[in-house]
Order: sequence, then structure tokens, then C-alpha cells
Amino acid sequence: MAKASKSTTKRTATTASVRIDIGISDKDRAAIAQELSKLLADSYTLYLMTHNFHWNVTGPLFNTLHTMFMEQYTEQWNALDEIAERIRALGHYAPGTYREYSKLSSIEEPESVPEALDMIRLLVKGNESVAKTARAAFKHVDEANDQPSADLLTRRLDIHEKNAWMLRSLLQ
Repeated sequence: MAKASKSTTKRTATTASVRIDIGISDKDRAAIAQELSKLLADSYTLYLMTHNFHWNVTGPLFNTLHTMFMEQYTEQWNALDEIAERIRALGHYAPGTYREYSKLSSIEEPESVPEALDMIRLLVKGNESVAKTARAAFKHVDEANDQPSADLLTRRLDIHEKNAWMLRSLLQ
């Protein structure tokens, strides 16, 4: 039996056999996909941090935070698929590895398990980072007249700004 040779050609959106014609240029789709990839990386990093904190929170706020973190990470998990699928609809591959996420994400993860109030502070900062990343993507989305991506970004902004507000309220 002959051994199959490994291809060294990396598959990209430009190697697709079927041309995408949705009214957004190849250049604009690539720019939007890159911005959405940053959003996906930030969202995944925040999801992982929130889930980690859900597992490891302790102290007098345990029940409140455990429940709040679960609600937030569950919503974030569902959003990951929506963001990745929008990147695919634009004709690009969605990043899906820790290596890619670490290069693209603007969120710094803690090296150890922080105290409960520090968890809250980190999650406020993380939600604000995702909001800033979503807001930065709007420039490309708006210029390309890409309403589905604009809708996605608007919904993500609303959720992350609300999460940041609710978490911030616990620190007052």
C-alpha cells in the first residue's frame, strides 16, 4: 500500500474552488475576518477565564459569583460558534487553537487562582477588552456595508458592556 504524501500547502480562503460573491470584496472580507478572529480569540480567552473562576471561586461571595460566572461563561460559549461561523461565511478559516488565540487575544490571563474580588476585577477588564475589540472591528464592517457582522458586533458589545457593569457593581 502506498503511503499518502503530506501536502505542505496551507489551505486558505484564497484557495477555495468556489468564488464568494456576497457584495463584499475579497479584501474587505479578509479584513473583517481578521478583526472577527481577534474577537473570537478575546471571547475564547474570556470564556476560559470565566469558567476557571467559576470552578475555583471561594469566600463569602461564592454562591453569587459561582452562579454569575456560570451564566456568563455559558453565554460566551454559545457566542464562540456564532463568531467562528461568521468568519467562515466570509470565506476564511476561523482560528481554533490556543497558539492562535494567544497571538490574537488582547486579554492577559492570570498565572494563578486569584481571590474572589480580583476575579471580578479581571473579568471586568476582560469584558471591557472584548467590547473594545468588537468596537474596533466596526470600522472595517461599516466601510464594507457588512450588516450581519455589524449585528453580531452590536450584540456582543451589549452583552460584554452589561457584564462589565454587573461585575463592576459588585466592587462598589
